[in-house]
Amino acid sequence: MAQTRSKARQRLRVNLRMAERLWPHQIEKAQVKSLEALSVRYLFSVELGDLLFLDGKWYVTHAGLLRLAQRRHCAGIRVQQVREFCDPGAGRWVFKATLYKRPGSPGFVGFGDADPSNTSPLVRGAEMRVAETRAVNRALRKAYGIGLCSVEELGWLTGAPGSTKEAIRSANLPHSNGSNNGQPKLRDRLCVLIRQYNLDPTLVKAYAADFCGTPTLREANREMVESFVAQLATAARENRDALICKLNSYAQPAEVNS
Repeated sequence: MAQTRSKARQRLRVNLRMAERLWPHQIEKAQVKSLEALSVRYLFSVELGDLLFLDGKWYVTHAGLLRLAQRRHCAGIRVQQVREFCDPGAGRWVFKATLYKRPGSPGFVGFGDADPSNTSPLVRGAEMRVAETRAVNRALRKAYGIGLCSVEELGWLTGAPGSTKEAIRSANLPHSNGSNNGQPKLRDRLCVLIRQYNLDPTLVKAYAADFCGTPTLREANREMVESFVAQLATAARENRDALICKLNSYAQPAEVNS
């Protein structure tokens, strides 16, 4: 028992350090208390991606829930398609997931639905998998008493709502209303990267304009913006710290009053 408490406290210390690194100056006292409960009770790991901090709230991830089920020795999860509510032609899918904590125990049921109206354009065509994931997440959360919503249950999935989207929209990306090959909009792809890696949208815009060699991002052609989005994704994935340093170099220095 003492060893379990020690492990939980160690996990909390690591989570606090990692959270401050990933979301500097954003974690307030209330969020710290929530993180403490999540770290001690469920042993969730920020470093492993079990939790994400979005718009001032903690969200659990599918990977985090699955790792929790493994730690708790979950007996199994049964997933079924609810055919009467599915419409493949419209991209609408509904699944039912039943989680069994122990062999022969009553199951915990969760339903998940997905269609083009409640998923990000980035997962267009993959609504069936999204619906299945959402059903499993809800069954897992119900079974283990987790009140947090999971990231995959959000309507925008891994996209970016609110202020981030507005900041990118104001850049007026060239030809960003979509493409004729079914690829996601440039704006949506950029929003996802900003949200996923917790980047400053204003600094990203400044970096993008410099990368494209134009005074503002809106003056860059689509090919250059596509190249920038690809480069940003690679930089964020391989070395986020170095990318943050690069972005910070585009911050406007504060004016000094004489």
